[in-house]
Amino acid sequence: MNIESLKMFCLVVDEGSISKAARLSFVSQPAVTKQIRHLEELYCANLFERKNGRLTISEEGKKLYPYAKEIVEYSKRSFEAVTANQETVLNIGASLTIGEYLLPDLLGNFIKSYLDLKFSLSIGNTPNILSKLENNEIDIAFVESAVQNDSFIREKFADDELILVTSATHKWMDKSQIQIHELPEKKMIWREADSGTRKIVEDALNAHGVLDNIKSTMELGSYQSIKSAVEADLGVSILPKVTVARELKYGTLHELKVSGLHISRDLWMVQKTHRFKKTGLKYFIDFIRNSY
Repeated sequence: MNIESLKMFCLVVDEGSISKAARLSFVSQPAVTKQIRHLEELYCANLFERKNGRLTISEEGKKLYPYAKEIVEYSKRSFEAVTANQETVLNIGASLTIGEYLLPDLLGNFIKSYLDLKFSLSIGNTPNILSKLENNEIDIAFVESAVQNDSFIREKFADDELILVTSATHKWMDKSQIQIHELPEKKMIWREADSGTRKIVEDALNAHGVLDNIKSTMELGSYQSIKSAVEADLGVSILPKVTVARELKYGTLHELKVSGLHISRDLWMVQKTHRFKKTGLKYFIDFIRNSY
């Protein structure tokens, strides 16, 4: 079986177009078509269909695709394992909070002990990152939300506390704690409505009966924009502690405890089941476990 034909088949499926696959592979469209026909002759099946001028994968192609991805992946890993002088690249995927605020320091510390390993970090929302893991585009995923796919190996590796923060000039600045019924006195700055973090916060506040009374001043699409708004004293916010560690250290934001309110979420390390793990991945997983 020709591995290159399987690679090309997977690329056509992923891109949804023979022309795009040809362009990305720096070959002609007839060369791509020839690879696909080679596979169709081998399997005695049509792997693609044309409907209304568009190329779509056939039922037989859908059956082949996960096997093809796995074969291509293990082919790549076999070369990495046998060729000792070849650099190993670990492809890591992470959701926004973990990828932007947690992993950079961890990777920096890990690299000090494993200089021969290189990293590629993809950051996105949890569904996107888990899709990359499913398609073998990354070797391991770190996400904040619960993982529903039972075929994944899931392991909690840390807790993420969510805290109330105010500006350094806020009138609550001199307080170390407030009562939860005081929260509606101030305007709240939220993440966007479909944010997983916002839902966790809203559920907690709703459980204490104060959510409906809280005044919303604005919704912002990133933690950085929220932190800037809070620093400007436009309102208060409840944010993952890891995202405001630097601001708390330098005093541009102030953490305020809320009596009776404790909000946290689990952080998950997620893998696919592989008979052979990529070189270096085991060391990285052990390092993450030992770090927490």
